[in-house]
Amino acid sequence: MTTTTSPLSESGPPEDGAATARPVRLIHTESTTEIPVHLLFRDDSGPAPVRLRPAVVARRQGTGEQPRPRRPAAERSRPPAPGVDPELVERPARVLPGIAGVLAGVCGAAGCAATSWWAGVLPPLAAEALGLPARGGTAGPGPAQWAAYAGAGALGLFGFGGLARGRTGRAWVLGLFGRYRGTVRRTGLLWVNPLVLRRRVDVRLRHWRSEPMPAADRGGVTLRVVVLVVWRVRDTARATLGVEDHEGYLRECVEAALLRVPLEAPGAGRRAMDAAQDALTRLVAADTAPVGLEVFAVRPVRVEYAPEVAAAMHRRRIAALDARHRASVLTSVVDSVEDTVTRLTMRGLVELDDYERKVLVKDLTVAFCAGRGETGP
Repeated sequence: MTTTTSPLSESGPPEDGAATARPVRLIHTESTTEIPVHLLFRDDSGPAPVRLRPAVVARRQGTGEQPRPRRPAAERSRPPAPGVDPELVERPARVLPGIAGVLAGVCGAAGCAATSWWAGVLPPLAAEALGLPARGGTAGPGPAQWAAYAGAGALGLFGFGGLARGRTGRAWVLGLFGRYRGTVRRTGLLWVNPLVLRRRVDVRLRHWRSEPMPAADRGGVTLRVVVLVVWRVRDTARATLGVEDHEGYLRECVEAALLRVPLEAPGAGRRAMDAAQDALTRLVAADTAPVGLEVFAVRPVRVEYAPEVAAAMHRRRIAALDARHRASVLTSVVDSVEDTVTRLTMRGLVELDDYERKVLVKDLTVAFCAGRGETGP
């Protein structure tokens, strides 16, 4: 089996015995490009090849640059949340390994010692310990020595003053002259610019058990709810600089969500409590996301009536239980009376007219009710 391919150029007639060359498609406009596709085909007759649609790409007019691929809409950056500075996003800060600060501090201390020997103010014992020859007969440090002191001291202060220890689960938010300079999440010995302001933030998974908060059930009855919130700081920049107190903001969001989501009364089933938990988690997570907090769960762990309605709701519950008990007793008595009358008449033990039937039903009902009252439910 032999295959032939179409030529890639316009010029030149086709060779003898070869198929007519396909015309090469060209760019028709400056904004649309049709890319030719040449496929191998068989000599024998067969199904026609599938014609592919030309790919359309954009081209910047008048620049001659190659078209740039466009990112999908899902990969584009999302707009910032309302009320939050779009530039306030966590980014890593520039820090150095701790060995750099140690070396700078040691060099500063050595420079101060060398300057003291140069000025002749280094004690002989210290000079002998450092292996330096004794130097005396000087009038004290001059301008050159004071400048060397200043440089070596500044180097030592910057070296030792910038040493910091990074811990797992902790981060530093750095700021310089009121401007956010980055976040440090690294661990170990680090060197941070001593001029920046450091704010320590706990980024571990945390839980918070609230005090009793006001809530309401579907009927509008006031409740007291204790919730357990599982959360963590996701964006340290927004949590520290975007709000004054992110923990207080979280408490306010939980309290607002409890007033918006109706809870079930004490003693409700687990399914109702799970539905309320999911609704509370969604609301609190949506409210705290703009300030860099990530909420995993808001669980009501204790639900009780408010003190002002607890006594009334207790009496109401007792009355409801009593009503259900009376209804069950009455249903059982009526079933017993009906079964007794039906058996007596079906077996032919008695023949009753309407009046006698009513009297019998009345007597049996009184007797069964009296017996149920004595023996209990």
